[in-house]
Amino acid sequence: MDWTDRHCRYFHRQLSQHALLYTEMVTTGALLHGDAQRFLRHNAAEYPLALQLGGSAPADLAASAKLGQQAGYDEINLNVGCPSDRVQNNMIGACLMGHPQLVADCVKAMQDAVDIPVTVKHRIGINGRDSYAELCDFVGTVKEAGCTSFTVHARIAILEGLSPKENREVPPLRYDVAAQLKQDFPELEFILNGGIKTLEACKEHLHTFDGVMLGREAYQNPYLLAEVDQQLFDSSRPVLSRFDAFISMRDYIAAHIEEGGTLHHVTRHMLGLAQGFKGARKFRQLLSVDIHKTDTPLALFDQASELLQGH
Repeated sequence: MDWTDRHCRYFHRQLSQHALLYTEMVTTGALLHGDAQRFLRHNAAEYPLALQLGGSAPADLAASAKLGQQAGYDEINLNVGCPSDRVQNNMIGACLMGHPQLVADCVKAMQDAVDIPVTVKHRIGINGRDSYAELCDFVGTVKEAGCTSFTVHARIAILEGLSPKENREVPPLRYDVAAQLKQDFPELEFILNGGIKTLEACKEHLHTFDGVMLGREAYQNPYLLAEVDQQLFDSSRPVLSRFDAFISMRDYIAAHIEEGGTLHHVTRHMLGLAQGFKGARKFRQLLSVDIHKTDTPLALFDQASELLQGH
């Protein structure tokens, strides 16, 4: 949340034409009682694109899924993995792993409302409900509702005492548990998430799983995505340089500024390009400090691009 907004996704799409991109988690309340257009807005260039929803009321999720399909999204993904206190209090996210039948009811309601795939992203358990038998009960119950694709963050979520950040780092990764799910439910699609940092690791996991999801690494080191199409999708498209990836955003940024937006709205998602070359520190300074002082944002953008020449 607050990371993979539409500007971030448009940038990531420049790097990979084939990877499935996900929105931030959007709550049903934000869509049904807030500014739905703000949360659903995207560029057609972002496809393939999944809308990730947070909620636990079947009727609200069904209505939100319908809005997502009407807006052009390719998939609806229900978040049953977020451990934040804020969402727990509204019965959203990982706490739903303790209520498999409710998740099944939510999936069924969404599937009845839309023609596009409805998928679930979840943990391997929550504290107090972290046995493999309980995980199988969760997957089996949701499967009975018609869900055939599960994205598994291979950690449990500890719902009391750990921050969301700690919940992404403290509970140990258990790829073996996720792999056991694939073995026990071979007819289902399982996509592995959690701690994956290289395309080599992706390839290794793809021997076991149907897909891999990159989260923080894709954001913090976006240039990782530049070789995804060639290495994982057998594309012959040339690998973009860091410079070309950066420059490819100039027209998009100019249009965003013309609409009243700021350079920072977009380039804050591009800071991760600056890794491992001379001038990277200056690049980050331009786009994180100097950006707030300039009256000529596109000139500053061009200045930053010069530091990427040859990289």
